[in-house]
Amino acid sequence: MEGGIELEKVFQYIEENQHLYISWLIEACNQPSVSAQNRGMLEMKELVKAFLGKIGAKVEELPTNGFPIIYGELLSNKEKTLTFYNHYDVQPEDPIDQWLSNPFQSEIRDGKIFARGVADNKGNLIARICAVHAYQQVYGELPINLKFVFEGEEEIGSPHLEYFAKEFPDKLKTDGIIWEGGTRDVEDKRLHVGLGVKGICYVELSCKGANTDLHSSEAAIIENPAWRLVWALSTLKNEQEEIGIEGFYDDITPLNETEKKFIQSIPYNEAVIKKLYGIEQFLNDVTGDELKERLIAEPTCTICGIESGYTGEGSKTVLPSFAKVKLDFRLVPNQKPEKIVQLLRNHLDRKGFTDIEIKQSHGMYPFNTDPNDPFVSVVLQSVEEVYEEPPIIYRNLAGSSPMYKMLNQTNIPAVQIGVANTQSSFHAPNENILIDDYVKGIQMTAAVIKNFS
Repeated sequence: MEGGIELEKVFQYIEENQHLYISWLIEACNQPSVSAQNRGMLEMKELVKAFLGKIGAKVEELPTNGFPIIYGELLSNKEKTLTFYNHYDVQPEDPIDQWLSNPFQSEIRDGKIFARGVADNKGNLIARICAVHAYQQVYGELPINLKFVFEGEEEIGSPHLEYFAKEFPDKLKTDGIIWEGGTRDVEDKRLHVGLGVKGICYVELSCKGANTDLHSSEAAIIENPAWRLVWALSTLKNEQEEIGIEGFYDDITPLNETEKKFIQSIPYNEAVIKKLYGIEQFLNDVTGDELKERLIAEPTCTICGIESGYTGEGSKTVLPSFAKVKLDFRLVPNQKPEKIVQLLRNHLDRKGFTDIEIKQSHGMYPFNTDPNDPFVSVVLQSVEEVYEEPPIIYRNLAGSSPMYKMLNQTNIPAVQIGVANTQSSFHAPNENILIDDYVKGIQMTAAVIKNFS
């Protein structure tokens, strides 16, 4: 009962000071930090250090060959240590013409905050700091030790997170990690708690023809690299969505009964999703548990973008000299990005496409936390103390993050909880979060701090 009263006081402080915490988030979102374009990164990392300074954290800037990792700690010889992982970089704001407001000038409309990075990932980053601040303001001393690992390269594949894990094992050492964040369902209001992520293998395929673009009349005798690339792509996946790369499925770990029950318990409103996305049906008209299993537990092969020749206004009769396509493969437990690249190379060679070049952009391994780990119970208890609705537990989220890079040599449990919602438009125009979810996310983080002690 005492713990409940303690949390109620912190919750009340967060409610009463939400305008301050909203202003902190707006300040963070108004600062561009696009790692892919090296835009605003210097200013953002200084702002992150300043925010950690608001809670008295000891802050270090850990240089890498790219953008630095900002590390903070609040250590007071407590028994337990909790770490927050977040990232301070964001995706480019393109296409800018589809935004209803300036993506780097936060705007509040209809109870939502709109800005690039507000959902991914500045809302979560600032919410963690706000929770610590509120706890300190009410009680002064924290009941556990805290660490903060804020990187600036998540949106470009976290190339130096593994370096952090190897070079700074003392800073990595912890009893549990709250990873950047999950979402809350817009329809039934239940929070999504993630215990892992899919991996990813991102590649670019390219094909060359003549040494310059030619008049399209030459197509009668000169090979078109765009057609060649299309023919190669057609061998990767059939109309039943089966990936045709030999050996692609060999290493996949089958779902166990607990994992199947997790997936089957996920409420997935198919009608709402189809209406939201403007589609008539899902792939192969799949529904029910099979649909959910595909989303959570099946690997993918996706054409992310394709480019060749002339695609501007009007016509240009051209035979292109070059074609390229960007692909991503979402991977499930036991699949490895580097093996997928090799299997892809072998496949193309067998099919006669030895001339098609493969360039791997980045890769991430899948990662999963044991659902029976005590830290998972702590997080679930904390969720129940803040939200009226029971949480939805995901064996893994459908997306990817660099959890494996930081945690693969450890037994540290990592759980994802966050302030975004299922319609937050991640990586898209008009990215947003609900103010109510942001406030509850701060309270939930405070509850984890208390309950983990």
